[in-house]
Amino acid sequence: MKNKQKIVLALFSSAVLLSGCATDQSGASDDGESQEDTVTVTEDRDGTQTDVTVEVSSGITEAVEVVDEAVVSVLNMQTGSDLGSYGYLFDFYDLPTPENSEEDGELEEAGSGSGVVYKTDGGDAYIVTNNHVVEGSDAVEVLFINGEKVAAEIIGSDVWTDLSVLKISAEHVTKIAEFGDSDNLVVGEPAIAIGSPLGTEFASSVTSGIISGKGRSVPVDTNADGVPDWNATAIQTDAAINPGNSGGALVNIQGQLIGINSMKISTSTVEGMGFAIPSNDVKDIVAQLEENGEVIRPYLGIQYQPLSFISEADQQNTLQLPESVTEGVVLTSVVPGSPADEAGLEAYDVIVSYNGEPVTDGVNLRQHIYSTDVNTTVEITFYRGQAQETVSVPMMPADDVLDH
Repeated sequence: MKNKQKIVLALFSSAVLLSGCATDQSGASDDGESQEDTVTVTEDRDGTQTDVTVEVSSGITEAVEVVDEAVVSVLNMQTGSDLGSYGYLFDFYDLPTPENSEEDGELEEAGSGSGVVYKTDGGDAYIVTNNHVVEGSDAVEVLFINGEKVAAEIIGSDVWTDLSVLKISAEHVTKIAEFGDSDNLVVGEPAIAIGSPLGTEFASSVTSGIISGKGRSVPVDTNADGVPDWNATAIQTDAAINPGNSGGALVNIQGQLIGINSMKISTSTVEGMGFAIPSNDVKDIVAQLEENGEVIRPYLGIQYQPLSFISEADQQNTLQLPESVTEGVVLTSVVPGSPADEAGLEAYDVIVSYNGEPVTDGVNLRQHIYSTDVNTTVEITFYRGQAQETVSVPMMPADDVLDH
């Protein structure tokens, strides 16, 4: 019997268990000089001690040296409260919080992850990390490899791609990661992960492996309800990615950023299956987050559920579908005035195709919609009873529709 695999985000609140500043593991000496690329060891040969010089530099050490100082720890700080375990009742019943309860609470580290400095602009520096690293934070702090800690501002986040952009003062930034081309990766080429597994005590940890696969479709549960609601397109690597590596760098042998480490498969029988968001996707998303604070996606205006959730009897009697229709999504409601409504879609219609691509379930449809450029027109094919129909739908931004 096969064990059921479970996809888990690679961030845990390890920081509440670990304390202390990050140690400098970059190989730098106290005076700031780089570590030499050779070391001298003593061998005992036939009773005679002989000093032997050993070459320790490699493609990996050179790649790490290029980017290590651009990889930081990201601390999710949350406000403690003297309300204890009963604090949720005030929100639940919409009651005013007792005076001074928030003021008495202090910022505490609720979790930690990693991030990568990818840009400076004037006196500001920009860091990309995972959305789940900073989600729910009251404040965010960034810890550099040398122990310097600075406050960070969240510029924008996107739950679907699990990316977030932070802004900090560029004062302490010494290196910036250069984006590589994730489309040109070759399966089997070296891959190096850098981050802060298990908290800041192990900051700037380096693991290495290879690119195990490209374009992997990985189911992700974004709202922790136990049901996947998104399929992330990811790079697969066997470089060790542990809790706290989330948001850290996956780099190639040139030290270029080829991915943002995000998740792993965690079971008792699976090892070496970590996943990173491809750098070409990251570049597009961070540009939108910098400009808008969010990713602006098109809005269709429907509620739906997979056809597979509908019993065969209801498919035949209520929906009156042809027996040949076995996949798609059933519209449970259509928002008045939405693009779907304007195009003539109705409740109980079953969408089977989006712009020529098959629609198999709700996750699949959401990805089709979110992959569409705003202000473009798409063709949606659906069944209304036995009849197959196709309509053209202008995909407008949600704000434009709702403000109309």
